[in-house]
Amino acid sequence: MAPEHSFSELASFVRVVELGSFSAAARELDQTPSSLSKLVSRLEQRLGVRLLHRSTRKLALTAEGELYAARCGQILDEMRELDEQVSSIGGRPSGLLRMGVGSAFGLHQLAPALPRFLARHPEVRLELSVTDRRVDILESGADLMLRIGALDDSALTARRICTLERIICAAPAYLARRGTPRTPADLAAHDCLYITGMPELRRWPFVVGGAREFIEVSGTAGSDNAETLLQLGIAGVGVIRLADVIVGPELARGRLVPLLTDVHISEVVPVYAVCPAGRQRAPKVAAMIDFLVDEFAGRPWALDGAGAG
Repeated sequence: MAPEHSFSELASFVRVVELGSFSAAARELDQTPSSLSKLVSRLEQRLGVRLLHRSTRKLALTAEGELYAARCGQILDEMRELDEQVSSIGGRPSGLLRMGVGSAFGLHQLAPALPRFLARHPEVRLELSVTDRRVDILESGADLMLRIGALDDSALTARRICTLERIICAAPAYLARRGTPRTPADLAAHDCLYITGMPELRRWPFVVGGAREFIEVSGTAGSDNAETLLQLGIAGVGVIRLADVIVGPELARGRLVPLLTDVHISEVVPVYAVCPAGRQRAPKVAAMIDFLVDEFAGRPWALDGAGAG
């Protein structure tokens, strides 16, 4: 008799494999590590093979486990696509929508807007992942992500939501203590706070002598989280360069002061909604993308928000 497995069991097994540990998967799935370990043991018992090599340090797939995990992932993707195709017949947004966004945009812009989306589409359930790590949307299982900057994955479908501009600024207390930089070269004597894990964001663009020039900055602190850098900047730890949607309210309040505005190249940075090819047709995904364009395209810091990537 063929073994019978529930799709929830297969999905749990796949997340254990993708995240590399029972504890990480348990946190995401709101289960206990021991329950997931027992689940995998039951799968192994039914199949009559070992799927995972277990150690105190990490999990590793056996040859059989690699084959099984890959096929399970394909089956789950096919089931999700089938669900979306069937639900789209009625054209009503419904079901679970998994979405990812960076911390600063998520906290300052997206989160305050989401109650309006949920009120408009009460049959949609939203799971929001807020992180500044570069996450692979296909591996994560997300339906939709907001990406800031140029896109490099042609396997994704993208639609531009709005644009941002980066601004160099610092707190009045910092400038009173360390002085105000008047030229890009002056930044060498200042603590410039930076995003870690993205070396390109440590190279700040300026116009020097009529030519474009990049100044590589350094300082006493860095973070992989833009919100953390904002709070450090407000506290007077150093000079920051962040998007206008993040620092704009603090500039208006006088808690931050813009710097080098005459020579800093304030690049226009696009914000895209990206999803795996074909998934944009699912009613819940299409509804969210349309909502994002409607919500953010008319903001003072945005352009027209039209177009597709």
